[in-house]
Amino acid sequence: MRIDLHTHSTASDGTDSPAQLVRNAAAAGLDVVALTDHDTTRGYAEAVAALPAGLTLVTGAELSCRLDGVGLHMLAYLFDPDEPELARERELVRDDRVPRAQTMVGKLQELGVPVTWEQVARIAGDGSVGRPHIAEALVELGVVPTVSDAFTPDWLADGGRAYAEKHELDPFDAIRLVKAAGGVTVFAHPAAVKRGQVVPEAAIAELAAAGLDGVEADHMDHDPATRTRLHGLAADLGLLATGSSDYHGSRKTCVLGEFTTDPEIYGEITRRATGAFPVPGAGGSPAA
Repeated sequence: MRIDLHTHSTASDGTDSPAQLVRNAAAAGLDVVALTDHDTTRGYAEAVAALPAGLTLVTGAELSCRLDGVGLHMLAYLFDPDEPELARERELVRDDRVPRAQTMVGKLQELGVPVTWEQVARIAGDGSVGRPHIAEALVELGVVPTVSDAFTPDWLADGGRAYAEKHELDPFDAIRLVKAAGGVTVFAHPAAVKRGQVVPEAAIAELAAAGLDGVEADHMDHDPATRTRLHGLAADLGLLATGSSDYHGSRKTCVLGEFTTDPEIYGEITRRATGAFPVPGAGGSPAA
């Protein structure tokens, strides 16, 4: 089985619609794909309706968190999307995305970049607006060559010249809320130092003690030595070690299935979940 547990659609900051995403996942030879848009479950229905036969969908989300001033992302799988407390927190994060993005646009204008809110809103479309949309605007303007090049201290990285904070969950609260909603938590790309500051491994141990289920060890932002270290850390802490592409369509260079999760780990994730269950494909809607 080929299992990719971290992807994004136009419901947040990917470039594939949820329907296109599941069709592309099947074409890439995946057996299981997780839809983990940022702080939203809005793409679920479209993805399920288009799900091709032979592909299983894991519903999830990537939750925005912050610990001791350091941003981190928590992948949540197979939780009940209607559980009210977790739904309320996701809404708070989403509601703060627009004013935060507008603040960053203003900071860029002060730095002499001719970006406009209208440009960023056009790029975001119906998705939850975020830094990748602003980064794409910088690419359009020729300020940086790629989206990844916008995530530096000069521009949009945590603490960067145009960075602005938003409402984010405490990761310990995120673990508690996801578990209360019947879900499973995995710390996304925990050692992605190219994105900015990361939390120390001692903090991962504390999260594990609080009920964290796993760490995303195999990821494009982890070099081979880091991946090996994270697998060892997971073993030491009794955590599941997953692998995923973090696919965003054409917005990033990663491809579906670039990194995958061991079927036994996937089976343990599904065994622990009680809030929702993987959805097997039944043929899906016709391609758009």
